[in-house]
Amino acid sequence: MTANQGLKIAVIGGGSSYTPELVEGFILHHKELPIRELWLVDIEPGLRKLNIVGNLAKRMVAESGLPIEVHLTTDRREAIAGADFVSTQMRVGMLDARARDESIPLKYGVIGQETTGPGGMMKALRTIPVILDVCRDIEELAPNAWLLNFTNPAGMVTEAVLKYSNVKSIGLCNAPIGLIKQVSSKYSVAPDRVYAEFVGLNHLHWITRIDVEGESKLDEMLADTTAYGAKNVPAREWNPEFLHSLHALPSYYLKYFYMTDAMLEEQLESFKKGGNRAEVVKRVEEELFEIYSNVELKEKPKQLEQRGGAFYSEAAVNLMRSLYNGANDIQTLNVANNGILDFLPDDASIEVNCVVTKNGPLPLPLTTVPPMAKGLIHAVKTYEQLAIEAAVTGSRELAIQALAHHPLVPSVEVAIQMLDEMLEANKEYLPNFFTKETAPAAQ
Repeated sequence: MTANQGLKIAVIGGGSSYTPELVEGFILHHKELPIRELWLVDIEPGLRKLNIVGNLAKRMVAESGLPIEVHLTTDRREAIAGADFVSTQMRVGMLDARARDESIPLKYGVIGQETTGPGGMMKALRTIPVILDVCRDIEELAPNAWLLNFTNPAGMVTEAVLKYSNVKSIGLCNAPIGLIKQVSSKYSVAPDRVYAEFVGLNHLHWITRIDVEGESKLDEMLADTTAYGAKNVPAREWNPEFLHSLHALPSYYLKYFYMTDAMLEEQLESFKKGGNRAEVVKRVEEELFEIYSNVELKEKPKQLEQRGGAFYSEAAVNLMRSLYNGANDIQTLNVANNGILDFLPDDASIEVNCVVTKNGPLPLPLTTVPPMAKGLIHAVKTYEQLAIEAAVTGSRELAIQALAHHPLVPSVEVAIQMLDEMLEANKEYLPNFFTKETAPAAQ
C-alpha cells in the first residue's frame, strides 16, 4: 500500500492473549504508524479466542476514534495479500503441546522448558515448517512486506526464514527491552539514556556493558544478584562470585545452563504440584479471555501483565515504527550474524544491537565478547543449526544429532529415548517426520 492510503498489518496468531497489548500500541502510535487495516488471523481451533480478542480490538479502536479497520479471518492469504508488515505470534499445537514439551524431558532427568533444550527443539520442529509455509504466501502475495517474528524459539525460527525463504525477516524478543526498562526505572532515566550491549543468541545472551547517561553501571547491576528475572523462569539467585568473575550479566535463561541441578529440582517440585508453566499460563489465559469477553471492556486490562511476555508489543510497535520511518535508532534484534561473532557462520541468527534503518537492521560491532561465553554460544548454535535442518527435512538422524549435542542432554541413550517419545507425542504436528520411512516405530 502507498503511504497515503495507510498501512496494512497482518497478525498471524491474532487470537493470542497478547493481541490487546499490540492494538493498544497501534492506537498510541498511530501518528508515526498510520495503520488503515489490521488483519487478525487464526486457525479454526483458535476461532473462539480470535472472536473474543478481535471484538475487544474492535471496541478499543472504536473508542480511540481512529480510522483503523479490524478484520478477523481464518484466511491467511487474504490477510497477507498486500500487507506492509506480517507479525507472527503462533503456537503450533497450542498450550497442550507446550505442556508435553515441559513434562516429557523431566522423566529423563532433563530440563523441560519451552524454548531451551529438548522442549525448545520440539517447538522448533513443529513451528518451522508452518512459518516457512507463511513465508511462501508472503513471497507470493506481499513480497515487500517485513516479517516480524515473535514465535519461539525466535532465534531458530528467524534463522530458518533467513536460510529457506526470500522474505525480509527480523526476530525479536521481549527480554532485551525488559532489561532496558528495568535499568531506566532503577536509575530514574528515560530508556534512551541507557545503552546495554547484548552478546549471543536468543534466550542465550550476556550483557557486557550497561551505560546510563554515559556512565558504566555494570558492576552495580552485577552486585544485585536477584534483580534480573522473568515470570516464566523460576527465581534463583546468581552466585555473586561467579557474576563478578564473569563480568557480564547473563540472561535469566542461562540459569538452565549455569544452575542446571537447582533449576531441574525446582521444575520437578512444581510438576509434582501440577504447576508446570503451561498449566499456569492456561489458567491465566482462561481468566484473561473471560475478562476480554466483557462487552463493556474497551481497553487493555491490567491483568494481561501477569502473562510472561511483558513489553512484547512495545518491542513490535517500536520496530515497525522505526522501519516505516527510518528512525535509525538502536534495538536488540535477531538477525544474520554476517561476521559479528567471528566463530559462528554468517547465516547463523544472533541477538545483538542493531541500527534500524528504513532498509532494515544493521547489526553493530560488539565491543566485548566474554571469552568464556564463546564455547556455550557455539555449542548451542551447533544444536540449533542441526535442529533447524531436521525441522525442514524431517530427518530423524539430524534430530538425534541435535539433541545428543545439546549441552543439557546427558547422553546419547537419553537423547534417543527422549526423542522417540517426544516425536510420537507430537505426531499430528510433525508430518515431515511421519510421512516417510524415517518415522520411528510406535512406542
